[in-house]
Amino acid sequence: MQAVVLAAGEGTRLRPLTEDKPKGMVDVAGKPILTHCFEQLVDLGAEELVVVVGYRKQDIISHYGDSFGDVPITYTHQREQKGLAHALLTVEEHVDDDFMLMLGDNVFRANLGDVVSRQREDRADAAFLVEEVPWEEASRYGVCVTNDYGEITEVVEKPEDPPSNLVMTGFYTFTPAIFHACKLVQPSNRGEYEISEAIDLLIRSGRTIDAIGIEGWRIDIGYPEDRDEAERRIENEE
Repeated sequence: MQAVVLAAGEGTRLRPLTEDKPKGMVDVAGKPILTHCFEQLVDLGAEELVVVVGYRKQDIISHYGDSFGDVPITYTHQREQKGLAHALLTVEEHVDDDFMLMLGDNVFRANLGDVVSRQREDRADAAFLVEEVPWEEASRYGVCVTNDYGEITEVVEKPEDPPSNLVMTGFYTFTPAIFHACKLVQPSNRGEYEISEAIDLLIRSGRTIDAIGIEGWRIDIGYPEDRDEAERRIENEE
């Protein structure tokens, strides 16, 4: 299975850590965030890493080159940061089967393998790792609504009045059907092509998407204090 990593962001909220580097190259516990991502994806069986770069892309390309260990890396370029659905379309010509998708600003110590296993069962068209957050924080994320079978029936991006406190975490598996859905997405109020809208289009077309509850933890490295918290958790494990 291929693995796609979205790493085009500038990381303005992470300044000063990103004043001279892209977000994915910020160190967490002695190595870049992207190295944490790549290590886990390789452990999950990734046969190729397809990495979407943008801001200071050459920093990433120069650091990793054309492979991570024995796993080849293909780079695509998101010229303007117009949202995750926009970024995902840059990899379409390189992906021809089910694939993993990881946001390249997350650090996971969680049951990612359960998501991959569910995708390989061919029961669902996509599977997401999800977690419950405090209700007051849910509006910061893509919020999921599920039915009694654990299938996602609706996804809403950063809602003012969240319909649940179950949110997407930044690790997904998809079939190539997601690319067609991304092409149908219209810009949101934020002016971005949201992946949550593409997912909602999949659901409305009758596709099955399973929610896998997180076991463990993940940190979305959005602010300097998030980096510090991820380092603290990693160091406590060692």
